[in-house]
Amino acid sequence: HMAPAAAMIGWLVAEWRRNKVPTTVGAATGAVAGLVAITPAAGYVTTWASVVIGFVAGLVCYLAVSLKPRLGYDDSLDVVGVHMTGGVVGALLLGLFATKSINPAGANGAFYGDVAQIWRQGIAVAVTMAYSFVVSMILLKVTDMLVGLRVSEADELTGLDLSQHAESAYTTVESGTFVPHISQPHSSPVTVSRPRPAKDPAPSQKESE
Repeated sequence: HMAPAAAMIGWLVAEWRRNKVPTTVGAATGAVAGLVAITPAAGYVTTWASVVIGFVAGLVCYLAVSLKPRLGYDDSLDVVGVHMTGGVVGALLLGLFATKSINPAGANGAFYGDVAQIWRQGIAVAVTMAYSFVVSMILLKVTDMLVGLRVSEADELTGLDLSQHAESAYTTVESGTFVPHISQPHSSPVTVSRPRPAKDPAPSQKESE
């Protein structure tokens, strides 16, 4: 609980400083970054350490996501910026904050007398990233051969909800409000009629008397 809360604050601080306004999407994404970062450290660090890990993860993940337009890679769900980066942050900081006072079966980090734990965590991160890269490339190649990795440009312009799943979650009306929309086949145009004023109900028998 403490790590995602601190990460949300860290993300919003960076977002507010850069964009002059915090966002609810940023708050939610920051909380996710904190959950990711504390995952490798949960059960091995103190409460105050989890706050530090979360706050640092919120800042670093925000910076990583903000680099996406410059680097030009396709990551609509920010898996690299949040999940990979947050996991690396949490795993490396575990090398600082791990303590046997929380988990006797674990190890002490650099702050508790074992500086070498940082290097162990770094090796673990490097091996995990290398394994994930190789396996992901294999799976991508197999998927590309079987069904392809991308839809057509026309389907992208139509929208994946409509072109791939034959449904649309929301459509807009002229007033700018969102209206839930029932699934329709993608071959049919999506239309939303403007709301009409309700008719006066028919008078009851007692009222007519």
